[in-house]
Amino acid sequence: MQTILGANGTIGSVLAKELTVYTKRIRLVSRNPKKVNETDELFSADLSDASQVEKAIAGSEVVYLLVGFDYNIKVWQNNWPKLMRATIDACMKHKTKLVFFDNVYMYDINAIPHMTENSIINPSSKKGAVRKEIADMLLTEVHSGKLTALIARSADFYGANNDRSFLIEVVYKNMKKGKKPNWFIDANKKHSFTYTPDAAKATALLGNTADAYNQVWHLPTDKNTLTGKEMIALFAKEMNVESKISILPMWLLKILGVFIPMMKEMPEMMYQYDRDYFFDSSKFDKRFNFRTTTYQEGVKATIEQTKK
Repeated sequence: MQTILGANGTIGSVLAKELTVYTKRIRLVSRNPKKVNETDELFSADLSDASQVEKAIAGSEVVYLLVGFDYNIKVWQNNWPKLMRATIDACMKHKTKLVFFDNVYMYDINAIPHMTENSIINPSSKKGAVRKEIADMLLTEVHSGKLTALIARSADFYGANNDRSFLIEVVYKNMKKGKKPNWFIDANKKHSFTYTPDAAKATALLGNTADAYNQVWHLPTDKNTLTGKEMIALFAKEMNVESKISILPMWLLKILGVFIPMMKEMPEMMYQYDRDYFFDSSKFDKRFNFRTTTYQEGVKATIEQTKK
């Protein structure tokens, strides 16, 4: 049995399909789980309740932690440590291996132009501090020998049916409406994006590779990183529209934050857009025979699949 906590999300639904390569027994866990594969086992649970987390994990060989909380620092500070603790405890109790799908918020601000698994951990944001806290919880138990786990980190991601993607929300959807796409701070800076089907496929592969455990992995991401302008130009070409752009400066984000709760959360993360942001997945590339989707292929596929 392999179990996905947070199965209804963008990565979770694709991961469920990928896991069929490795197992016929897949358990999907969320408040209202929905089948992806005909044989999926659905398990409805409130993951804020440690006892329900434990029941959801019981009987699992591998559990994938893919929960996505609202993008709100108070929600993160309250919910993430509790969920990670409950998940770790349940995995240790049931001798279950843990795969945690993570982001890059915990890295030092000066690591952003070239992030590797060995980059300095020194978050400059409150959200980053939460990510560091929960990653430390996991790694502490790994180092103690009580837990078998791995961390799979992704850059900002994009792909079809992805309502948490910056590229989809303010680039693709704006262009589809005939509006200028938005970009934060400086569109001349390079910015890596991980293609969601690649992220899901690679996460399934890591979870089913014995020697991948007890370490951190960057998920496969096109090494030919583009600037904001170049990425927008790819969308414009595929959509046959003019490649224009509207920059959202810091002062405007702060004003928008007064009226739009989501925008209030953004200013502390803008250090990821005022400099090059390169996510290096060469460790994964060297270990596995994996064909990473190029940005050109990913953008084309995203637009084609979003039309369906």
